[in-house]
Amino acid sequence: MFKRRLKALGYVEWDKVNVNDSQHFRKVVIWLEDQKIRQYSIEDRKELRNLKNESWPKVFAKYCEDVKCPVLNKPLDQLEWLLGHAIWLEAEHNTEEYSQNVKEMKLKMKQEAKVPQLRSKNPLDNLDFYSTEFKTGTYSLAKLLRIPHHPNHLITLKACSKLVQRRLNSECLRNPNSKIIRGKPFPIMDIAAGFQLNKPALENAAKILALLYIQDIRNLQTKINEAIVRVQSITANPKTDTKLGKVGK
Repeated sequence: MFKRRLKALGYVEWDKVNVNDSQHFRKVVIWLEDQKIRQYSIEDRKELRNLKNESWPKVFAKYCEDVKCPVLNKPLDQLEWLLGHAIWLEAEHNTEEYSQNVKEMKLKMKQEAKVPQLRSKNPLDNLDFYSTEFKTGTYSLAKLLRIPHHPNHLITLKACSKLVQRRLNSECLRNPNSKIIRGKPFPIMDIAAGFQLNKPALENAAKILALLYIQDIRNLQTKINEAIVRVQSITANPKTDTKLGKVGK
């Protein structure tokens, strides 16, 4: 999401940005201020431009306050808001260009429309999945389910969906004890990974990925077995119409 917005704004190295890297993060912020937002005068951007300053997070927090960012104490979410704000300013400064593009698009859509549009009665189809209310609701649900927040609220929502499907389905609610995992946890961190990355953090991450891969293979094998059982239930007891048979030549 960050990269798509940076590309739309004309950021040169949009495809190389890693927002989890502090230097990349700070470079994007000062670029947005210099090129798009322009909240401060050039002289007042001095502290924000000092990317190696230890107190830069405080400077960034003050900047977010001055630009009236509604998000507090969440740098990635604040950056997402700044990108959206920059896009809004870009559209506002080029009203005539964007208005002409919108007019041409609407005219093209009218010319290509050959069938009436169907309006869905499902309220979920009319939701704005990027609105502030939807994001707040998603994170509230994640907090209720004890799921960690991800900067992208849609990924957080996907995690909530998986938990509900696996742990809160009708079968689990009828017999919750059958779904509770019991026994001693597998000591994944204590076993040898089979390779050396010379960094404990990378080796632990690789072990977790290997365990998740094994789980995916196991789930795939379970589905294959279920398919085989269903096919066998059909082929093992074929129905024969004896009236169609012929005796003799």
